Amino acid sequence: MGGLMRIAVDGPSGAGKSTIAKAVAEKLGIDYVDTGAMYRAIGYKMKREGIEADDIGRLEKMLASTDIDFVKGDIILDGEVVSDKIRTPEMSEAASVCSALPQVREKLVDIQRDMGAKKSVIMDGRDIGNNVLKDAEHKFFLTASAEERAGRRYKELKARGEDVSFDQVLNDIQERDHRDSTRKLNPLRKAEDALEIDSTGLSIDEVTEMILKEIR
Repeated sequence: MGGLMRIAVDGPSGAGKSTIAKAVAEKLGIDYVDTGAMYRAIGYKMKREGIEADDIGRLEKMLASTDIDFVKGDIILDGEVVSDKIRTPEMSEAASVCSALPQVREKLVDIQRDMGAKKSVIMDGRDIGNNVLKDAEHKFFLTASAEERAGRRYKELKARGEDVSFDQVLNDIQERDHRDSTRKLNPLRKAEDALEIDSTGLSIDEVTEMILKEIR
């Protein structure tokens, strides 16, 4: 299998992409790049510095001095571990907003491609197979019903002590699906050469096994 191996995992919000990509990365001994976390990190930095989405001048200046990396599963923003700070519903919202900004996408896609050029990686997101790693050796498109995805997200948030209702979570997921699939810039869609896996009713382990089997 000489050389680099790049694996793209795309799909809508809450389909279990990151959990599965992490498991696959561990089994294969390669780096997992959580692209969603990168958008959250930018959203976090924008909030922290008080930069609005329409303030293009300040945004571009901020992006020019932004560095993001992953070390042992932690996301590092400008040298600081921000893994815990970006996992809030507020940051999900911020990530969704800033992922629609061309300047942000351009900057992060450059960083992502750079990572993929240097080492074997598994990346998950909305447009990895179609855009970021078009020439990835393996591409998967993970999906599940909106109800199933909302149920998983709801459990996750509840476990963290968030005060949310199932309907609210379902509504958020449906809104994000709509926004992700209708945006002009790299909308969410399955790459032609990607294998689609519907994870409704499947366990994380079952999906992970399917992917590993396919890769092997």
